[in-house]
Amino acid sequence: MENTVLDRITILPDLCNGKPTIRGLRITVETILQYLSEGDSAEDIIEAYPFLEKEDIQAAVAFALKNLSLQRNDIQLAS
Repeated sequence: MENTVLDRITILPDLCNGKPTIRGLRITVETILQYLSEGDSAEDIIEAYPFLEKEDIQAAVAFALKNLSLQRNDIQLAS
């Protein structure tokens, strides 16, 4: 399932400055994650961008998770 979900992510140098986008559309994974981090639901995002599908939101989260697992985290949290 993971590959099918991640197939929805497109990285093209000439689209959105090479940022990962959803299905080659002009909406970035980063934009989806910003909405989610602000408390918006998948339904809220789809209402704002009706061309998106629930699987697109899932793909954005899966892509972010996969990238986090591949990188060393140097972020220092305040105590």
